[in-house]
Amino acid sequence: MTRPMTPAQTPNWRRLSPLLIIALVAAAGFFWRDAFSFQTLADNRERLIAWRDASYGLAVAGYMLAYVAVVAFSLPGATVMTLAGGFLFGLIPGAPVIVISATIGATLIFLAARTGLGDALQARMDANPGTMSRIRDGLRENEVSYLLLMRLVPAIPFFVANLAPALLGVRLRNFVLTTFFGIMPGTVVYTWVGAGLSGVFARDETPDLGILFEWQVLGPILALCALSALPILLKTIRKRGKG
Repeated sequence: MTRPMTPAQTPNWRRLSPLLIIALVAAAGFFWRDAFSFQTLADNRERLIAWRDASYGLAVAGYMLAYVAVVAFSLPGATVMTLAGGFLFGLIPGAPVIVISATIGATLIFLAARTGLGDALQARMDANPGTMSRIRDGLRENEVSYLLLMRLVPAIPFFVANLAPALLGVRLRNFVLTTFFGIMPGTVVYTWVGAGLSGVFARDETPDLGILFEWQVLGPILALCALSALPILLKTIRKRGKG
């Protein structure tokens, strides 16, 4: 028989308000997704360059705020924003700026999810142990390795890698560090592509975003995935050996 949720387990509207705002903005962003398209970037490239050249520091700050908002509100267009960062600022400082902005945005949505639903979900799992609580406990045993894998594997959507850890009780410090370092490889690749957009625009072409899945790029990323998974494998082998 399932126990009723206590007040501590039940999320209230005040705690849910950040998540509700995120959901509303994300829904509105869906209807404005064309504003974050590659074509929009191509059409406005001269204005963006002029803005950057007129006030470089303000351009960097404005870009960072926009990137944080895109990630925090799970808006479409993170890939185009990354390309724009490379186009405007080059690989350096473009990649570090993007990594910092994405980490801040991811941390904001992580905190919103943990505040709104995570604490209540943790209390419910503690009161009613089951599959979810076993997943949570398994995650906690190898928290850093699992979080790095979620960031490194290209198939996992970024917003899923932001929300799932919050709902499963991941430590904030580990979330921030693994996000910061885990998104670096993919960010560097796409920023590099963005840095070469001037030639792409001149030829009236679109960038090859499939470069991330080419072996010379995907191979090292998979190697990092294997390295991240090694502690999990070793712990599993030790447990079976003791059993």
